[in-house]
Amino acid sequence: MLFAGTLAAAEKPEPAHFADADNAALVDQGAQVYMQNCANCHGRRLQGQALWQLRDQYEGRRAPPHDSTGHTWQHSDEDLFHVTKFGKFASMPATVISFMPAFEHSLKDDEILAVLAFIKSRWPTGIRASQSMLNPNHKGMPADADKVEWTLPPNCTASFQRWGQSQPGQ
Repeated sequence: MLFAGTLAAAEKPEPAHFADADNAALVDQGAQVYMQNCANCHGRRLQGQALWQLRDQYEGRRAPPHDSTGHTWQHSDEDLFHVTKFGKFASMPATVISFMPAFEHSLKDDEILAVLAFIKSRWPTGIRASQSMLNPNHKGMPADADKVEWTLPPNCTASFQRWGQSQPGQ
């Protein structure tokens, strides 16, 4: 089933950077690279740092979780690749300070993609399906997305934001 607004995404060219969460060798490599380079901030179980979502004087300094409780899955593979390699999203103005370290000099592109594949492999089907809709041609859609029952987290507003709709009750 296609949602309103996903047709444009389906017609885009293949992504330059795609992390294949179904590639077991890539996921295994990504687990090792993640534990060596990312787990200190984002947690060994992808849980992130406590109070990561608070808007206070430390906003942006706490590492968000990469499991289904965070917002990582609300970004395309290309955006996730860019923020990992360069420390911030491509859409962020140069004047915006990011506390995410850039890994362009310490990780190769294929290592970054392996880490992203590892992270994505830990998401439930619904999260993976939703995230794949952000990739050109819905690249990364789980093979079983139409065979298993799945839902998004109850606090999820990503689909409303993605398709420009107001949230229920607003």
